[in-house]
Parts: sequence; structure tokens; C-alpha cells
Amino acid sequence: MFGERAWRIWSCDAHLLVTDPSRVDEASAIADAWLTAVGDACDRFRPDSELRRLPSGRPVSISPTLAHLVDTALQAAAETDGLCDPTLGRVLDAAGYDRDIRLILDEDRPVRVVMRPPLTWQAVQLDGDRLTVPEGLELDLGATAKAAAADLIARDIAAELGCGVLMNLGGDLATAGPAPDGGWQVTVRDAPGEPETQVAVQAGYALATSSTLKRTWRRGDEQVHHITDPRLGRPAAAVWRTVSVVAPTAARANAATTAAVVAGESAVDGLLASGLPARLVAADRGVVLLNGWPAETMAVA
Repeated sequence: MFGERAWRIWSCDAHLLVTDPSRVDEASAIADAWLTAVGDACDRFRPDSELRRLPSGRPVSISPTLAHLVDTALQAAAETDGLCDPTLGRVLDAAGYDRDIRLILDEDRPVRVVMRPPLTWQAVQLDGDRLTVPEGLELDLGATAKAAAADLIARDIAAELGCGVLMNLGGDLATAGPAPDGGWQVTVRDAPGEPETQVAVQAGYALATSSTLKRTWRRGDEQVHHITDPRLGRPAAAVWRTVSVVAPTAARANAATTAAVVAGESAVDGLLASGLPARLVAADRGVVLLNGWPAETMAVA
């Protein structure tokens, strides 16, 4: 029996489970504190967030929370050779993702082309709590912040309350502390009617899913989604409907799934090289399983 709480935040579903039902209120308070801190630090759609108020072109002191989130994003970029890029804020705006997804309407206007400076994420400098974002680049931490928050919440609940915890933020799922017998049973499916399977996530591991099916809208005659190919400056080709990966942290799992969606047809080679268990659902709903992800008829990973 678990303590459980489900709610909506950042236009996605949040789900918290703890192995000690008597500690669910305390666990929720820890989760809420971190979610507030992360939102205050990097919500791109809040003009009062620390990220939105950052000056560019010169070093500035930032909060420990934002420093951790930027560091996580830069690590993800390094691990994926830039396919998971935290400097795409202006490109996302040009594609129409310039407000909360609940407020985005289909529009006749096409996706705008924006000129990016000849700089990459590597030009962003973080030294402790000193951050420098070059002129012309705009940070967007949406690809990594949810996963980083899930990791932080799970870590602190397990450490402070001494129980097992699963924190799921919109498909970025982190665990910490002792798991239930047989592991955390997770159904992997992005939407009704999509291929689904059940896996057991073992204690201390994480699972993330990236999708081209959600957070979508129309711009002109295009159906676009929120995962951007930094090489092209536009939404990635929808070679994969969803990609799911198991890794030691939700941040690492999320970086791998985002990079796989962007990589398209070459994603399989990249994931094989990573050694991380992965499940890819193709545009035709065919399923590809890699690195020991269990067959669809099995229930334990």
C-alpha cells in the first residue's frame, strides 16, 4: 500500500508515490517546495522568473537552484553532442511555443525562420553561481528542468523521510529509497490507443519518455511539436512517436530520449552505444526494443 498524490503542474500530470502512507503529506510538502523553486528559477513563460530576468552578454550571479538546472542542461547537451540544446528559446518562440501550451492556438501563420548567432550551447559559461549567456542566445530549460526536478524531489524525500519514493513529472520519472517488492510497476504508454507495456523500475533508477504526440499545434500547413532539432532550427522530424529510456537519473534518461527524437533514423545506433535500455515507437507504431528492454509480453525490466 502506498501514499499517493496526483495533480497538474506546468500543463502536465504529476504523480507522487511513497512506500509509507503516513508520510505522504510531508513528501508532498517537499515536492511542492522544489516545484515552486524550479518554477521561480526557470519558467520561460513567467516574466518574473529568474531565467526571464537574466541579462545577456555579461556574467551574473544566479541562485543555487538555477545554477543546478543550467548545469544539468549543459551536461545533457554535452552528453548528446548538442542534440539536447538549452539555447533554443528564440527558435521555440518562432515555432509558436511562446506561451503555456494551454494557451497556444492553431494559426495560419507559418513557422518563422530566425537567424541564430554563430554560437552554440558551448558559448554559455557557468562557473559556480556565475552565469554568462552571450548576446543572441536565449536559454530554454524545458527539455531538462522537469527531469531535474523529479530527481531532486525523489532524492530529498528518501533522504528526509527514509521511505521509498517515485516522482513522475509528465513522463520524467525518478525513484529513490527502497522500492516495493518487484520494483515500481510502471505502464509505458503515451496516449490511449498507443502501444503500451509494463516494466518494473528498480530502486534508484529513473525512466523518461519523450513524445512527438503531445504539446503539438498547427502553424500554417504544418503540424508542429515542442522538440526542436537544433541543427535545423525547427521541430524535429516525427520519425518516432515516443522514445522511452531507463537510466540512473531522470535527467540522463530525458537527455537520451530527447536526443533520440531529434536524431531520427540514427537514434537506434546512438542508443545502442549508450547501453541504456530503450523502447522506441515508430511512426507506423512498430516497436523497437534495445539494450535489454523487456519484450512487450513481459512485465519485469
